[in-house]
Amino acid sequence: MDTAQGLLIGLQAALEPMALLYCFVGVFIGTLVGVLPGIGAMATISLLLPLTYHIPPTSAIIMLAGVYYGGQYGGSTASILLNLPGSPSSSVTCLDGYPMAQQGRAGVALCITAVASFVGALLGIAILVLFSPAIAELGLQFGPADYFSMMLLGLIAASGLGSGAPTKGLAMVVLGLLLGTVGTDVNSGVSRFDFGVLELMDGINLVALAMGVFGLSEVIAGIHRPQGQGPSQAIAWRDLWPSRQDLRQSALPMLRGTAIGSFFGALPGTGAAIASFVSYAVEKKVARDPTRFGQGAIEGVASPEAANNAAAQTAFVPTLSLGIPGDAIMALMLGALIIHGIQPGPMLMNEQPQLFWGLVVSFGIGNVMLVILNLPLVGMWVAILRIPYHVLYPAILVFTALGVYSVSNSTFDIYQVAIVGALGYLLTALRFEAAPLMLGFVLGPLMEEYLRRALLLSHGDLSTLVQRPISAGFLLVCAGMLLWNAWTGLKQMRHEAA
Repeated sequence: MDTAQGLLIGLQAALEPMALLYCFVGVFIGTLVGVLPGIGAMATISLLLPLTYHIPPTSAIIMLAGVYYGGQYGGSTASILLNLPGSPSSSVTCLDGYPMAQQGRAGVALCITAVASFVGALLGIAILVLFSPAIAELGLQFGPADYFSMMLLGLIAASGLGSGAPTKGLAMVVLGLLLGTVGTDVNSGVSRFDFGVLELMDGINLVALAMGVFGLSEVIAGIHRPQGQGPSQAIAWRDLWPSRQDLRQSALPMLRGTAIGSFFGALPGTGAAIASFVSYAVEKKVARDPTRFGQGAIEGVASPEAANNAAAQTAFVPTLSLGIPGDAIMALMLGALIIHGIQPGPMLMNEQPQLFWGLVVSFGIGNVMLVILNLPLVGMWVAILRIPYHVLYPAILVFTALGVYSVSNSTFDIYQVAIVGALGYLLTALRFEAAPLMLGFVLGPLMEEYLRRALLLSHGDLSTLVQRPISAGFLLVCAGMLLWNAWTGLKQMRHEAA
């Protein structure tokens, strides 16, 4: 079956009234839970999974997929308006989205987010349709050593995520790695650094960490602001839309973010969060003036949003074509397929063409629905900024507590947010950036797992990291980046001395 025939079958399946209804329900719920901090797509899909028993398989998967990529749209709203990431992949959006909101450009940031998300999603769908077999084959070429080297490259790049000194960024990466080691070791089952606290045996909650260092620290810092004053003035409708210069500055970052997101989304074990961090680091490296990042650079919003939405689409490549889930959410999607007696794998495209192509076409329909849903609401979201601080911040605390508690129904997670929020405020006061910490925390456990797996396969021989061409290539780039950072640091020191 060629691509044209598959798309025709997909159109027939996705345009059925029930499929359209469930697609709308999915993207609407996804947007809603994305806007509400801490709830996230994973908890929502878990709750909806039992309902899929009573829904036809194609409609059920379309609805659950809509919740997933709809959450990527909604997750950026709270990041931009309140510095409170709705999902881990939206943490990067806080870095420049929130400063834009403080400058009175929240509407522009939200519009660019919607446009970038739509562009990233559509191009991701095109890549999914055209290159799904090739991407799946490329993913199979990556071994444990290759994943380790790729993630090491991401950590080195993470030291440049912040706007401060690279040494401070590197220190935050190391702190993130240390926090990521807390919990039960996957390989040996030994508890590490839990200090006898049973709740820490599962590790530090990622949602609690993200909401603490970005959201709660901002609440603590906002105590010193004058009461009764909101951070925004009266809003004119024309101020909500990006200018030609904004669109021109965002065009190439959207394309770069889409390429990065499509690549990382198709690799098992990576996902949207890593794609958004890497895309932000790339934009900062290629920018003519990197100092603008962290101060409201529109490229710092456009590229990560395009990346995480493209990754959300291409994440279905290894799940559907190989039966290998890329992350926890894709594992839930895999479970939904198995519940209906559908076996993911290379034969799925031929054995279940209506489901596969119907899902692919529904991605395009769902993203159009999301744009229609989100753009008219931009003015309403921006109006939130006119609420006085002394009213807004207690509401933020309530939503934070509810969102974190809903993840695992544990009050200990609320205490985690409080502790991490205090730590985040202290680090911000000392001019340390939170973004490298987050990437270190996300990549650290994965990198450790792949390194130990590579050493297990090679019987402890470290040379396996340079014997594989892909791994050796990543390590070569790592060495080049370290030398470049050292050279630029020496150059800056000589300039300051002169």
